[in-house]
Amino acid sequence: MDFKNKKEDLQQSFWEQNYKNNTIGWDIGYVSPPIKDYVNQLCNKELSILIPGAGNGYEAEYLFKNGFKNITVLDLAHQPLQNIRKRAPNFPEEQLVQEDFFEHSNTYDLIIEQTFFCALHPSLRKKYVAKMYQLLKEKGKLVGLLFDFELTAQGPPYGGSLNSYLALFKEKFSIKILERCYSSIKPRDGRELFFIFEKNN
Repeated sequence: MDFKNKKEDLQQSFWEQNYKNNTIGWDIGYVSPPIKDYVNQLCNKELSILIPGAGNGYEAEYLFKNGFKNITVLDLAHQPLQNIRKRAPNFPEEQLVQEDFFEHSNTYDLIIEQTFFCALHPSLRKKYVAKMYQLLKEKGKLVGLLFDFELTAQGPPYGGSLNSYLALFKEKFSIKILERCYSSIKPRDGRELFFIFEKNN
């Protein structure tokens, strides 16, 4: 086994164990209110949507139940995809994909970010931005939440700041919105940024 595959296996094992033990500290058990608010104002139900590192996928479940059918849910671990199947048995199985995000190939109108960025080691952040750019169609949008607290050596979750996110994304994305959330859950109040980034072409 080469080092790359061994490292991926270790990461997968880490996440599988956490989901089986229900020790994902930032899993709130329902769709995050700021993302719910964003979804509620979307009119085009035909949008192709990717949710990478989706975990238990409450956002995907909410989208599906509200008429969006072209949703791809991506996670490195098997267990959270099984959890989605149990809660939403009509969700198309072929749209629940167990795969490394960085190996995924397709293009989308919209990518929803919800606690995936913060779960990646900060050394992968530039690679994340490049991959998001690659996965979005022309004028595609990356939308979601980023934690707003000091970047720490220990994680996940890893933190960051508005200015660090601006510096990271501005080359490949037009910053439409990057601001403090007004509808965060109480434990995250003042610690989340809502953003809409549009792919530069």
